[in-house]
Amino acid sequence: MKTKIESIFHQKFEGQPLIVRSPGRINIIGEHVDYNGGYVLPAAIDKYIYVAIDKRNDGIIGLYSVNFDVKIEIEINNLKPSNDFSTYVFGVVDQVIKRGYSISGFNIVIYGDIPVGAGLSSSAALESAVAFAINEIYQLGISKLELVSIAQSAESIFAGVNCGVMDMFASIYGQKDFAIKLDCNSLQFEYMPLVLDGYSLVLFNSNVKHSLASSAYNIRRSQCEAGLNRIKQFLPNVNTFRDVTESHLIEYILPFDKEIFTRCLYVVKEIQRLNDACQHLANGNLQALGQLLYATHDGLSLEYEVSCFELDFLIDEVKGNSNVLGARMMGGGFGGCTINIIKDEAISELIDSLKVNYLKTTGLHLEVIKVQTVNGTEIVV
Repeated sequence: MKTKIESIFHQKFEGQPLIVRSPGRINIIGEHVDYNGGYVLPAAIDKYIYVAIDKRNDGIIGLYSVNFDVKIEIEINNLKPSNDFSTYVFGVVDQVIKRGYSISGFNIVIYGDIPVGAGLSSSAALESAVAFAINEIYQLGISKLELVSIAQSAESIFAGVNCGVMDMFASIYGQKDFAIKLDCNSLQFEYMPLVLDGYSLVLFNSNVKHSLASSAYNIRRSQCEAGLNRIKQFLPNVNTFRDVTESHLIEYILPFDKEIFTRCLYVVKEIQRLNDACQHLANGNLQALGQLLYATHDGLSLEYEVSCFELDFLIDEVKGNSNVLGARMMGGGFGGCTINIIKDEAISELIDSLKVNYLKTTGLHLEVIKVQTVNGTEIVV
């Protein structure tokens, strides 16, 4: 890949580029709890955004995308959001400059093999790669944590996409054979061992995205906020859902609003599941981890109600298979991927039968993405 992207750079621009790659991410467990005071458990995966970059001194950014076969030149002082991938690049530059760092332009070639629309955070990987690469070629001395902040702000402020910090954090801080237990509020974190001896992480992309996702997200978020605020009226020492128990919900929320109770119940149980999952990872107990994934999917489907027929079908198809330790829908919901822990020697046969059944039942083709954990954003030597 280094040779390929270097060759393309030399076709499009002059100079000798630095090659940087930044991984996409999965989240093992801890869904829809980041904005509810919980933890997440992401891991960087071996699907990447690659950039080849070299300085220029004329205040111009020269940008070429291999995937889209698009070349752009723009003045560094005239950056504006657009409706394509360049927004994420320009957003990073905008944030670097606004934080007082001096840069004079660059040429950059971008290539990615992160499946688009699968919920693996290709935009965060792009932002992380660009921020890391600019820091390197200009020797700005920006810390990893500030690189995360720059990447997130590029998306949330410049691109106008309301996103959390998990994706960029996982992309930059990832470590092979580890997941990251991350507090999205304080950004305190610890690495949890994720060694899948004889098993692999396999994603099944439903290839569907229902339009309910964004509106449902906003509704769920407001319901949880309403539930937490009601509990605070009775228990002033409660700060987040980490301080809430199921008995609190039964006492203070259930008589008030059954639907809000159900949403909050999922959150409280998911926070506990993530803590349990970290303990199982520390003990190397993959079987117990797998059972928690199934429990999370049940919660997302029946309590938080952000699943859909296609995702539930993919879980039901593997749930009785002894070669699958666990599975759940991953991401915001109403489409996207399921994440599965599958015994290595059983993967091919399972995929063959599942593809047939999925097409027959839904009329959709199933995309299979096998992943493994990797290190975070780095220079390609």
